[in-house]
Amino acid sequence: MRPAILNPLFADITVLTGVGPKIAALIGRAAGPRIVDLLLTPPSGLVDRSFRPKVADAPEGRIVTLEITVDHHEPPPKGRRLPYKITCSDETGFLTLVFFHARADYLIKQLPEGARRLVSGKVEEFKGARQMTHPDYIADPEKPGEMPLHEAIYPLTAGLSAAVMRKAAMQAVDRTPDLDEWQEPNWLAKHHWQTWKDAIETVHAPSAQEELSLLSPARQRLAYDELLANQLALALIRKARVKTRGRAIKGDGKRIAVAKKALPFSLTGAQTEALKEIFADMRSNERMVRLLQGDVGSGKTIVAFFAMLGAIEAGAQAALMAPTEILARQHMESLADLAAATGVTMDILTGRDKGAVRAEKLDRLKNGEINILIGTHALFQEDVAFKDLALVVIDEQHRFGVRQRIALTQKGPKPDLLVMTATPIPRTLALTAYGDMEHSRITEKPPGRKPVDTRAIPMSRLDEMIAAVKRAAAEGNQAYWVCPLVEESDIIDLTAAEERFESLKAVLGDRVGLVHGRMSGPDKDAVMEKFYRGELSVLIATTVIEVGVNAPNATIMIIEHAERFGLAQLHQLRGRVGRGDKKSSCILLYKPPLGETAKARLKVLRDTEDGFVIAEEDLRLRGAGDFLGAAQSGFPRFRLADIAVHGELLAAARDDAKMIIDRDPELRTPRGEALRTLLYLFSRDDAVKLLSAG
Repeated sequence: MRPAILNPLFADITVLTGVGPKIAALIGRAAGPRIVDLLLTPPSGLVDRSFRPKVADAPEGRIVTLEITVDHHEPPPKGRRLPYKITCSDETGFLTLVFFHARADYLIKQLPEGARRLVSGKVEEFKGARQMTHPDYIADPEKPGEMPLHEAIYPLTAGLSAAVMRKAAMQAVDRTPDLDEWQEPNWLAKHHWQTWKDAIETVHAPSAQEELSLLSPARQRLAYDELLANQLALALIRKARVKTRGRAIKGDGKRIAVAKKALPFSLTGAQTEALKEIFADMRSNERMVRLLQGDVGSGKTIVAFFAMLGAIEAGAQAALMAPTEILARQHMESLADLAAATGVTMDILTGRDKGAVRAEKLDRLKNGEINILIGTHALFQEDVAFKDLALVVIDEQHRFGVRQRIALTQKGPKPDLLVMTATPIPRTLALTAYGDMEHSRITEKPPGRKPVDTRAIPMSRLDEMIAAVKRAAAEGNQAYWVCPLVEESDIIDLTAAEERFESLKAVLGDRVGLVHGRMSGPDKDAVMEKFYRGELSVLIATTVIEVGVNAPNATIMIIEHAERFGLAQLHQLRGRVGRGDKKSSCILLYKPPLGETAKARLKVLRDTEDGFVIAEEDLRLRGAGDFLGAAQSGFPRFRLADIAVHGELLAAARDDAKMIIDRDPELRTPRGEALRTLLYLFSRDDAVKLLSAG
């Protein structure tokens, strides 16, 4: 049960004054539907109204607060659509206040002739005279409290005014309860941090630009709270997994020995080390939940196959799930020879399997005749039953979070879980999303893998690129051509995938294919399958191919407007080529002039092919907010913490969480009870439920 003290914060925002259903929908889009969402959405900017020059000294374009005398009103002639003007002055000069579509009675009441008033807004020059259009505030100098000197600016959405959002946020802050402290007193004293409530109030009431800094004491305090909630939840999930013991899986090594001999190459040192860690996990009585990271082409699939062989040697079954049907089929093809050499029965199950074909596969699976089942999400449908599933391998699983990882292992008696990703993840981000897992990294590529020649070329040389692609196609090679948009946009001047498809089709005819995110899954797979089979010379695509087709014959990757892509994304796209024995190249087409960050990004990509170095640089250059794009949706999105800035706090939160669980595994001490409140506050209810279940 959520602590009663938090209930006011988890109320719907419609309980706030001035927030009806329409405004609630807009605030929900900008921050969230509950009061706690407003509370955990910090201001993104600040309006400073403390600058109070004289009229003659007021600079153009800057917000100023002026004390003026109202001289006279100039209402527009009847029937004329002209603005209402009010001439004002101080001892240094004149200022005209300008109002469009104004109500005269309101303005006469607010700004009576002869009265002194404070007006705040931007001053501009118009036909040699100074004016202020629609002042933000009009106040009586005797009542200065009517006009705030500092106003927090919050994230907005179309139709939502800054004033409405600010008023709602202030009401949320007013509802903040005093909560029992969950941080250690010594830790708070060391960092000169306030209580949680005081920190919330400080963050929402900045009086200077530096108070908006992610490194301000109040923001750091709240960031640490959020990171501690994240790490504590992961620590509880890990503890619950250890508590529900797994099974020891140990084979005799015979099939693995045969597989090693059948390989046309030797395993790399990194692959061998990863296997050593995996087999140690599988042999223990605790359930394995391990993340296997490695660049595209580093040999993760072979490592996974050896792990699955270990399960089969122990008399059990294994499952390999891929994010798309075409990837599932490619895994099937790439492992077919090894499966045959080791006497392993392997099959595939996808959404295409219907009726008698599907029923027959499910029977064989249930009877144990299928040793390894490869497939898509179809593997985890209700009617799919294994005889004895001991190992689940999930490929490219960064699209899923902790909850899905728990759900995907319900098909067997506590099966081990091996999660693979070709997306190199910075260490700090890996801690936030995969902190409940052990980590293995494959940091070297198999011998013989040729480096990809990477070049940055301006868009002015586009015709040369088209000619080069035409020559490559004539020689039997294939190329990817990636565009950032599906169709032309009036707002962003980028070449659309559809437009580039038409222009290349005019040169290469039917040897050009197009895939993008708006296509249906089967349509997308059909085009990518044709490319994989060599029936297409060029595949025009948006970033849907970032994790996708493996075409060994593809030797060219062209990325249009490369300056618009993130580093990790560019690296993933580059990894689609250079998979065969031919020399490959990656062309980064950019539109000059390049900003400093874009220049740095393209330079890093040219200088290294190490995905882990690239991921760390990407996080440094872009920050966590931009790194966590749609393709990274398995990562938690923090509201108050920024991993790129608060990395040290994350490491401390991880250590703190471990110490807390070691000392107080059920969170029953006074601090433990306060920490339960913290978990609820940051919506980590799942972790609290694990405590209740335990």
